[in-house]
Amino acid sequence: MSLMITDECINCDVCEPECPNDAIYQGVEIYEINPELCTECVGHFETSQCVEVCPVECILVDPAVVETREQLIVKYEKITGKQAE
Repeated sequence: MSLMITDECINCDVCEPECPNDAIYQGVEIYEINPELCTECVGHFETSQCVEVCPVECILVDPAVVETREQLIVKYEKITGKQAE
């Protein structure tokens, strides 16, 4: 699954630099996550880094973008050109 940022976002700017895939960007009102680039940090880290640093806990799993861990690994490999370990 991809992650999503809810409207509870306070635009604190801490999540964007933590994303290894550059999936997080400033939207019109709040930060947003590009589901095509979000791997929930699979391939990079054990946990989703944006979720770890978010002070208001507004980053959730997006129920509209359902992906298995295996699909996230394939996405990671496609985005980075690296083999998942």
